[in-house]
Amino acid sequence: MYQTNNPIIKHKVGLLNLAEELNNVSKACKIMGWYPEIRFIATRNLLTMVG
Repeated sequence: MYQTNNPIIKHKVGLLNLAEELNNVSKACKIMGWYPEIRFIATRNLLTMVG
């Protein structure tokens, strides 16, 4: 589980934690209400961060 006190990236960390729990970035984006075009960008960025 990832944690941060930085309010600017706190929602991204929440997304990352949910994606890790669900083992699915797209589902996590849907649950958090992210639009499809943002999901693609989020998926790409999160996968780059995690490796």
